[in-house]
Amino acid sequence: QVQLVESGGGLAQAGGSLRLSCAAPERTFSSYAAGWFRQDAGKEREFVATITRSGGGTQYADSVKGRFTISRDNSKNTVYLQMNSLKPEDTAVYYCAAAPTYGMTTNAANVNIWGQGTQVTVSS
Repeated sequence: QVQLVESGGGLAQAGGSLRLSCAAPERTFSSYAAGWFRQDAGKEREFVATITRSGGGTQYADSVKGRFTISRDNSKNTVYLQMNSLKPEDTAVYYCAAAPTYGMTTNAANVNIWGQGTQVTVSS
């Protein structure tokens, strides 16, 4: 099972950008689908974006479509989430997730591998 380490969170102004990274030390990370989920205080963890293990397929939540881009560099065992045009409602703890399958579930309840999370705060 891979270990996931997120980085890149922080504070941004509305309309700004941040890039999150999710790194795994294992070279087998290229055999895992991956995704990003987020959870704000008092709310359930929700799907943001997923990517297949090859990187050829992606899915996005409607709330981030056109603003966020998920990608991966399997040579670096890293998955990224580029977040542009940030809004205050994007404020949350963002979690990287992985699964040893081709595609990634969008249901947080079915995810077994999580990173520790990174805080993203967007000010208005």
